[in-house]
Amino acid sequence: MRRLPYGAAVAVGVLLASAACASPADEGTASKADTHTRTIRPVQGCAAPSWTDPSDLSPTRRPARCAPGTPAPRPLPDSRELTIATGTLSAEYVAPLQVALDKGEFKKEGLDVTLKVLPTPDALPLLAKGDIDALWAAPEAAVMNGIHGGFDIRWVAGNFSPAPTSKSGLWVRLKDGESADRVAMAGRKLGTMIGKGSVIAYPMEKALEQHGGGLDKIQYQQLGSADVLTALQNGGVDSAWLLDPVWRRVDGTPGYAFLGGQPPGEPLGGLLYGPSLLDDDVDAGVALVRAYIRTVNTYFTADYKKNASFVAYLAKLLKSDAKILASTPSLRMDWEIRAGTTDRLQSAYRAQGVSESDPLPESRTVNRSLYAEAVGHRP
Repeated sequence: MRRLPYGAAVAVGVLLASAACASPADEGTASKADTHTRTIRPVQGCAAPSWTDPSDLSPTRRPARCAPGTPAPRPLPDSRELTIATGTLSAEYVAPLQVALDKGEFKKEGLDVTLKVLPTPDALPLLAKGDIDALWAAPEAAVMNGIHGGFDIRWVAGNFSPAPTSKSGLWVRLKDGESADRVAMAGRKLGTMIGKGSVIAYPMEKALEQHGGGLDKIQYQQLGSADVLTALQNGGVDSAWLLDPVWRRVDGTPGYAFLGGQPPGEPLGGLLYGPSLLDDDVDAGVALVRAYIRTVNTYFTADYKKNASFVAYLAKLLKSDAKILASTPSLRMDWEIRAGTTDRLQSAYRAQGVSESDPLPESRTVNRSLYAEAVGHRP
């Protein structure tokens, strides 16, 4: 049997120990939100473009959209206090939550939402126990291992996919004689601020395999966010996963090549729910998703960075520099979840050696029924 790396083994052990306190989810048992007993009504402003076939993996797929201001709020009869954990409040992918909070979109649904900064490993046991209601993160290896251990957690809404012009992803410092289309990646040292078990394992695996590498054929060096680029430039690492807007610093510079990033049209994160919103209060779970979707439809349509005043507003909200924010392409905000994404993620986690369990079926990892109800679509 393949042994897990020490750090990964400790993290998994903690998660599974915490899972013992949660109610195990039977593989064939769906949460209440999965049942077909809830009434699905047509939603004004949300016609055909508000839903796309999950099996459509085309990189040119247009994200689902409703009309601005829709789906309209349906306030809960009694106000509900909800806590959403997130790893950061300053990243652009968190902007829809920040805007929804600032513009009162959650309040319109009768939701009193608090955003709480909390790393995913710390948030997972709290989510499983109902101490927090939702997590704005990704179905990382820690999430999959937690579900294996009994956590009743589902990925219920996507967040974004990159613009076609984005070069956020895997960059390499070329050796003598190498070109961007011919790089020998096996044995190279990769600098990353995320480390093993992150969702970037899946797109990174695709990029590496095109250049003679593989997740099991490279060395990993976890670095602070401010150190990744420096290590790549000074030779401390051979390659690095560079995020927005850091990749701008090497784009077009001789001696560097972009090998690939997140697949266009395929979100790799978003909202994760625990039993609080999956089972105990599905109405609140749908209301939260509805407010998020309405925020995307109203403020994040098409190329939202063409609006200079909105970029300035976002920069203030995210406490970032407006010029830096405007220097990268707009994200394609996308609440939908593609078919098979968690299958591909789990395959990459096994290749990295951070998961040895049998793969979980999508029915145990994903629940699309809440966003389908929010836009009036019956899958």
